[in-house]
Amino acid sequence: MDQAQELLQRVFGYPEFRGPQAEIIAHLVAGRDAMVLMPTGGGKSLCYQIPALLRPGCGVVISPLIALMQDQVAALCELDVRAAFLNSALDAAAAAAVEARLLAGQLDLLYIAPERLNTARCLELLARARIALFAIDEAHCVSQWGHDFRPDYLGLSVLHERFPEVPRIALTATADEITRADIRERLQLQDARLFSASFDRPNICYRINAKGSKPSAQLLDFLAQRRGQAGIVYCLSRRSVDETRIWLVQEGFPALAYHAGMDTGARAANQTRFQSEDGILMVATIAFGMGIDKPDVRFVAHLDLPKSIEGYYQETGRAGRDGLPAEAWLLYGIGDIMQQRRWIDESEASEAHQRLSRQKLDALVELCETVDCRRQRLLGYFGESIAPCGNCDNCLTPPATVDASEAARLALSAVYRTGQRFGVLHVIDVLLGKSSERMSSFGHDRLALFGKGRDQPQSFWRGLFRALIGQGLLVANPNLPGTLRLHESARELLNGSSELRVRAAQPR
Repeated sequence: MDQAQELLQRVFGYPEFRGPQAEIIAHLVAGRDAMVLMPTGGGKSLCYQIPALLRPGCGVVISPLIALMQDQVAALCELDVRAAFLNSALDAAAAAAVEARLLAGQLDLLYIAPERLNTARCLELLARARIALFAIDEAHCVSQWGHDFRPDYLGLSVLHERFPEVPRIALTATADEITRADIRERLQLQDARLFSASFDRPNICYRINAKGSKPSAQLLDFLAQRRGQAGIVYCLSRRSVDETRIWLVQEGFPALAYHAGMDTGARAANQTRFQSEDGILMVATIAFGMGIDKPDVRFVAHLDLPKSIEGYYQETGRAGRDGLPAEAWLLYGIGDIMQQRRWIDESEASEAHQRLSRQKLDALVELCETVDCRRQRLLGYFGESIAPCGNCDNCLTPPATVDASEAARLALSAVYRTGQRFGVLHVIDVLLGKSSERMSSFGHDRLALFGKGRDQPQSFWRGLFRALIGQGLLVANPNLPGTLRLHESARELLNGSSELRVRAAQPR
């Protein structure tokens, strides 16, 4: 470990190890397997890079993205570490040169894409070389229960079978209990020692707001005080990315776009500019971000609801990697929740996978709806307990809550009385007593509860329906897209055996 400390300071420029880094390195240098759970920005890379330099041979790193491995190799080469990569970006001659360096013992670290490693030719190449260790980065990609499943990762169990004497380390920043167990089984790491660092990023302030009628205006309010700061704005669709970028440029922000529908060269150029220049805004789908190591990203904003807490945690974790104050800002609305649930219901996944996807979405909506500490709820999802953080919107400005049980029963009754075949807006119009030709055509203006909700504004009812959907009391009607039906769990609230409390107001 004296050698490890010397490498840490001389090569990587850090004064001391953080958290469990030193213990992980000692474990791996000794030739034993490890599974590492460490937050984004927690220093996972050092846990295999330093052992690769200390052990005889070359450390082989399996990485899921070409851009990710290229960035990491470039950074290592600048530190005079003998590193290279093998992926589809290399032509035959360049790949042959890398292979020759490996066999000649001239590499300390070699990054390989999983689809290449799974080929017979690559496995034969590795068998002829001296391998120090295997590092499986972004290991959650091996799990079908994870938020970023990659089928090519399934073949990585071959490492245990073909190279039983070579230590392996699997690393991830986003894995709940089910995903962790799946990683162990699929990579045959049942006997590996588990190292788990705190998932807390105390420098990140979490703020979650209800999406209003003009989300762009809400975003502009947020960005107005953050001009000149580097940030990421996540959108759900490519079209939304393009429209938001154009609008931000018109508002005077230096904004770039990134999504899978763009030309590869344009994406790469935008990513390079974002990482090298100050104060750039990147508007992107979730295609952008894995492995991005820009330390001074001051905020991550979501204009749409992510699919899971794992995805949200990983994306927000790209802010504040320098340890300085940063923000995670999210807008969500009823439409986001319904759309995500519709995608799950219409997917070709198994019923078990759909059920788990719904549970993951429900957990995220509960995080959005909670009136308690956001960080407590977020870390609790990963099995970690903390005291209220004092650095989220609910801690900084505790929301007032009201007992909305009676209003909720009225809302549920309205959904039922209109036949469980209409969307939120129509049901709210019934409650507000809004007459229209459409309302009359269905006879809903003759219902006893027509206009019974006039004492509350539309914003109240939208928030209430968001809470009812978030808690699963109302669900999408699978036979009529965009409509609602009562879930069996609504019975307790309707018969008065349970209550519903909601926030009285949510500051923007």
